[in-house]
Amino acid sequence: MELRKDPITFSWVITGDDAPSAPREESFCRYCPDSPQTSQVLSSMPPVDGGPWSARAVVHPSPLYRVEGEAQRKGDGIYDKMRPVGAHEVLVESPHHDRHLWNAKDIAIEQFLLLTAQRAVDLRGDQRIQYVSVFKDYGAAAGQEFAHPTSQLVATTYVPRRVLYELRAAHEYFLRKDRCVFCDIIAQEERQAVRLIEVRGDYVALCPFAPRVPFETWILSRLHDARFERPIVPRAGAGLRDLAVLLRRTLNRIRAVSDGFHLVVHTAPNALRLSERRGNSETIDEEYHWHIEVVPIVTSKVRSYTVKEVYYTPISPETAAARLRSAAPE
Repeated sequence: MELRKDPITFSWVITGDDAPSAPREESFCRYCPDSPQTSQVLSSMPPVDGGPWSARAVVHPSPLYRVEGEAQRKGDGIYDKMRPVGAHEVLVESPHHDRHLWNAKDIAIEQFLLLTAQRAVDLRGDQRIQYVSVFKDYGAAAGQEFAHPTSQLVATTYVPRRVLYELRAAHEYFLRKDRCVFCDIIAQEERQAVRLIEVRGDYVALCPFAPRVPFETWILSRLHDARFERPIVPRAGAGLRDLAVLLRRTLNRIRAVSDGFHLVVHTAPNALRLSERRGNSETIDEEYHWHIEVVPIVTSKVRSYTVKEVYYTPISPETAAARLRSAAPE
């Protein structure tokens, strides 16, 4: 397997003929506490709701990225390629097989968020790493990999293309107005209150003005910070509990309109490695704003131009927000 860079879009693609084999079907769950299959545990959080732990990070059984060695970037004419160096982890959200982020206790979700932030802090200490991605695919249509409640973390030696787009746009906005575009979005959405879903303490859930799919939802911090993990670790308690509650209630609302979804945490790249950053790296903390994006899998779309990166959604974000507000959050 190797990483190859598209010279036009700057996106990196992992490809090769030696893809990891799909895990065999097993009669047991490898992530339940009593599983006979052991995983390489990287970190665990103390128990809060029964069980030997509340959340834990383990090495993915078939990792796409591995920590050993160097990236060894090479040129092949106009093309660039490198080894898939990094990390690929499974974030086990709960020891309970049926306890998801939308039906777990708030203190358990808080422990999961803390674990995620701690893993990001740890991996950012590796100077090879440029970006840490945290994501969750739920439902068959979303490509859910494990039956047990899990998210995944991937640490890479490059910055994902969509994040690069956001960084560039945020930089240009900051140059024009000397303000964070995300902070301005939050202020306007709270003022207009037509795409707002819920406000919980220092966090807000809303439907973006120009969604890619129906019911696309963002969760943002009302306090400016470029990195997801930076305010999370020191805010364990009431502040982090608000995020846990809002995440749980938002996912309950999403599940009322869709059987599956993708969830991705967008955060700033590693400050130690900003070589792929286009713009002024000195102001990245002022320009960028971490957030969570939830993209539902809505199979009833009339048509989709996603492959062409021209998006169509038959439901306006104003209507979507109204329906999500009316959906049961508990």
